[in-house]
Amino acid sequence: MSDPATLQVLASALRGLAEEMGAALIRAAHSANIKERRDCSTALFDPDGRMIAQAEHIPVHLGAMPDAVAAVLELDPEPGAVFVLNDPFTGGTHLPDITLVSRAADLGLLVSRAHHADVGGMWPGSLPAHSREIYQEGLVIPPLPLTDEVLRLMLANMRNPEQRAADLRAQLSSHAIGAQRLGELAERFGQEGLLRGMDELHGYAERRMRAAIRRVPEGRYQASDVVEELEGEAEIRATVTVRGDGVLVDFEGTAEQRDGNLNCPLSVTRSAAYYVVRVVCAPDLEASGGAFVPVQVRAPEGCLVNARFPAAVVAGNTETSSRIVDVVMAAFGQALPVPAMGQGTMNNTVIGNERFTYYETIGGGQGACQDADGPSAVHVAMSNTLNTPIESLEREYPLRIERYALRPGSGGAGRPRGGDGVIRAMRVLEDCRLSLLTERRRRAPKGAAGGGDGSLGENRLNGRPIAGKLSRDLRAGDLLEIRTPGGGGYGPPRG
Repeated sequence: MSDPATLQVLASALRGLAEEMGAALIRAAHSANIKERRDCSTALFDPDGRMIAQAEHIPVHLGAMPDAVAAVLELDPEPGAVFVLNDPFTGGTHLPDITLVSRAADLGLLVSRAHHADVGGMWPGSLPAHSREIYQEGLVIPPLPLTDEVLRLMLANMRNPEQRAADLRAQLSSHAIGAQRLGELAERFGQEGLLRGMDELHGYAERRMRAAIRRVPEGRYQASDVVEELEGEAEIRATVTVRGDGVLVDFEGTAEQRDGNLNCPLSVTRSAAYYVVRVVCAPDLEASGGAFVPVQVRAPEGCLVNARFPAAVVAGNTETSSRIVDVVMAAFGQALPVPAMGQGTMNNTVIGNERFTYYETIGGGQGACQDADGPSAVHVAMSNTLNTPIESLEREYPLRIERYALRPGSGGAGRPRGGDGVIRAMRVLEDCRLSLLTERRRRAPKGAAGGGDGSLGENRLNGRPIAGKLSRDLRAGDLLEIRTPGGGGYGPPRG
């Protein structure tokens, strides 16, 4: 398939397939986290396990998917078989993200990943602030065929199993749609033409990324930052080396893995690095595994960003991945103009008991760039979700939103200003338990080129400050308030 016009038609059709899978998953899901916040991702891989097309969903999900597909391919799945996994050390991200991988005849593999509101563990929502090993965070699922027996075993270890089952059925429905559309494309282009087109699209993405990297000044660029532990901090160091048409991101010097849950599996670290290289070098390049080929990621085994099993990782997926983006972006900033830092956190908020589980990440300020203010009240970097609409939240959960507003002035000052964070205050209407995994409560997002820093985030309970990371009981009537960070400004303010 060397005709460029035909190849572009196929590329659009494959992207449409991935997007339609995502739309089917969102429409069929039951939990607010998937149907309202869209905390899910879908993608198409070729028979060899190379990512060909993905929906524009969650960056931290998508960049880690190739490792999950590789783990399933080692088990030689039969056509039509569906495998399930969530193990972060075999291509997962953190345990609430359940991945399904199915083989669509000999045409390719279909993948969906969705954040389920609970997968068991020591605390409702499976995001405990004090976990020290992965077993405390929920049920660990290695790559397994999704049989009825496996499904029953999974659901027996999760809270609200009826909703978990419904969301898994939604994932399965997205795979059925994807398999149907892939079959239709095989009829339209021929099986040989379809597979040859996938190969050409993968190679095209690699060539475009290599051409974009060549435009970056060659050199060795270093940066560092920290994540905030329950007590103390852990440093992330990155050295970005640009040579010719390739990039090496090396995390030598990063802190060792921790007793807490800020650890990252290597698949998540790769995902964050891929995201930055694409944003900096080729932001208009449609996502494909080919774009990852010119990028190497190294990290010492047993460090914070390449943790060994059975390390706890639940905050590594959300918070440490966000900081990896900040650090790698700052390193590239020594070679090219890059935006100021965004809020640098997903503001994970989990409230639940034996009857319900509410999970949400909350938007904040994005950093300003050379020629534009940073957007306000958006999810930044590795998250690409929505906030839960108030009407949906109050209908489904015993919660009442008492304030939801921009946080004026929280964006950093600058020639273009940083975006503002938000204030989200909710009152719990029955006894329950709270977990918070939030960052940028001690160190503010930095401005760029002389711009001001964004404001620190704040968490409050009944008007009193509380820690950035905690798990505790709540009583009916308690008021939780999350004030999210602003983004940094760019350049000295005018006047």
